[in-house]
Amino acid sequence: MTTSSFSPRGSKQEIESGTAFQPKFDENGLIPAVVTDAGSGELLMVGYMNEEALRRTVETGEAWYWSRSRGEYWKKGGTSGQVQTVREIRTDCDQDAIWLKVDVAGNGATCHVGYRSCFYRAVRRNDDGGVTLALVEPEKVYDPGEVYGRDQG
Repeated sequence: MTTSSFSPRGSKQEIESGTAFQPKFDENGLIPAVVTDAGSGELLMVGYMNEEALRRTVETGEAWYWSRSRGEYWKKGGTSGQVQTVREIRTDCDQDAIWLKVDVAGNGATCHVGYRSCFYRAVRRNDDGGVTLALVEPEKVYDPGEVYGRDQG
């Protein structure tokens, strides 16, 4: 298999209107990746990729990320079985963000704490002006302790 190569950054016109893939990584070498369910469009998670994780994703058709907390690559579902098969990769107008449309294997969950989506809480403003979180995803899809062998919550 040949290794995918991304084009070097070009002019604003080339980046915004051209067909060359010229991803812009931040000062830490990362690009955010928004992940949605390919069928429903549901927002599942946001992760980060460095150039190699993006390359692995393009080449394998499965989502790879860079773990900022662990400082290592991780293939989504490598431990849990919740592999994300990529159906489409998009980039935004200035190519500094990625959008993955995926199918999720296993129990269909994405969140490491057991919910289908990592966005299982909504921000609510209280009458007194305070801000709290409200659970909007009714229940966990799986027990992370059983999957990972440790508490994820």
